[in-house]
Amino acid sequence: MQLSPALARAPARDAGAPSRVRQVANFVVFEAAWFACILGVAHGEPLWGTAAVVAAIAWHVAISARPATELALAAILGAIGLVAESLVVAQGHVAYPAGQPVAWLAPYWMVALWAEFGIALNVTLRWLKRKPLLAVVLGAVFGPLSYLGGVRLGGAHFVDEPAALVTLACMWAVLMPLVMWISDRFDGVAPQPAHA
Repeated sequence: MQLSPALARAPARDAGAPSRVRQVANFVVFEAAWFACILGVAHGEPLWGTAAVVAAIAWHVAISARPATELALAAILGAIGLVAESLVVAQGHVAYPAGQPVAWLAPYWMVALWAEFGIALNVTLRWLKRKPLLAVVLGAVFGPLSYLGGVRLGGAHFVDEPAALVTLACMWAVLMPLVMWISDRFDGVAPQPAHA
């Protein structure tokens, strides 16, 4: 049986997708580090929580096909997080109890959480890469919900909750498709494509 030329040229739908076990492990490690970080901050120990996040990133990088690429993705996400969170702090919508060396900058542990978000993009959230409109919607909904969870656990405080949630929804509606696009260019999880 011969494939049509269009099908023969089409790449596999998600070549190099991580196994289901890897996806579950990634989700569990990501969530455990997120909770450890938020609870560490809430209990006045932001360094311990940040250490858990760094350990999660190190684990992910160590088991990736191209560790340097995944580390670069985490660094890019950390830089995006520093800028985005600092803007939210400067607007006065969110206040953090610890980890801010300068009042108008995002706390270091929040930047670490953004870097940790990078470990989910090419594994747990890989399915979202080519769905930018869905990324907009999911970012607008689940971005603020993540902050709301952090606030409820004591890791942050909304100065004006409605304004904060609207700001965060707008921010994540823009950033979620952007970070998915970036992760598609910095995919160190999928095996290196063979060169023809």
